[in-house]
Amino acid sequence: MSDPVETNALTKRYGDLVAVDSLDLVVRQGEVYGFLGPNGAGKTTTLRMLLGLIRPTSGDVRLFGHASGAGRRLAGVGALIEGPGFYPYLSGRDNLRVLARHAGVGRGRVAEVLDVVDLAERAGDRYSTYSLGMKQRLGLAAALLKDPGLLILDEPTNGLDPAGMADIRAVIRGLADEGRTVLLSSHLLGEVQQICDRVGMISRGQLVAEMSVAELRATGLLVMADPIDDARARVAELVGADRVRVDGDVLRLDVEAAMAATINAELVHSGVSVRELRPAEADLEQTFLELTGGGSRGTR
Repeated sequence: MSDPVETNALTKRYGDLVAVDSLDLVVRQGEVYGFLGPNGAGKTTTLRMLLGLIRPTSGDVRLFGHASGAGRRLAGVGALIEGPGFYPYLSGRDNLRVLARHAGVGRGRVAEVLDVVDLAERAGDRYSTYSLGMKQRLGLAAALLKDPGLLILDEPTNGLDPAGMADIRAVIRGLADEGRTVLLSSHLLGEVQQICDRVGMISRGQLVAEMSVAELRATGLLVMADPIDDARARVAELVGADRVRVDGDVLRLDVEAAMAATINAELVHSGVSVRELRPAEADLEQTFLELTGGGSRGTR
């Protein structure tokens, strides 16, 4: 089976400005993939090219293995890019009915997606009365109308309160658990770390890092022990001084988590009192800023 999303040397230029630069990206079946980058990194430009909203300067896009024919490529795709657009004088339900009729989807599906995004009680209200968060929910409902195998979402929790964000996060995880694939861009790094299976970081149009969230979370060991100097000396002998760093009263070790038992036994045998020894977790925001520089350059 072909991957839901695959790009090969995908490039978009606007005159002398390179918005996306030879991007190779693969999103696998059934995963939630977080697409991260500072403002101007090329995230939204990439998503637009995936959906055929703008043409690449060069390179290839494949969705479910289809390289040409936008209609065929997009048959199993739902999307919410930059914010939903609906008729303000129609209710949320009637807006979805218009879209369902255009897409050849039965009216019963409208009620289903309204339930999924918890908007059924306000579905009869005019769109113009909706809050920003409710508009985002309706946009997600519209993206789900065709029962897609792939969802491409640009800032899907924008405007939602913490409870609403948790609800949408649960919806997205549920969709992935059903075997669907979700590609989402977001600036909410904590949200991405909670919801995604893998993350890719883009800067100046190039993919600068890609890792699983599990890899991100398993980045060494933290040791709290007394006396700290003795603990540092003993661990340095065991794993090498270049892999040991003192941070206040904590030792940070650049080693595999599987070494925890060995290190603990060696310290105790050496007369060091170990108060705590646990895996360290990287901070996604810190990693993001280190890899991307945290800057912007005016193109999305």
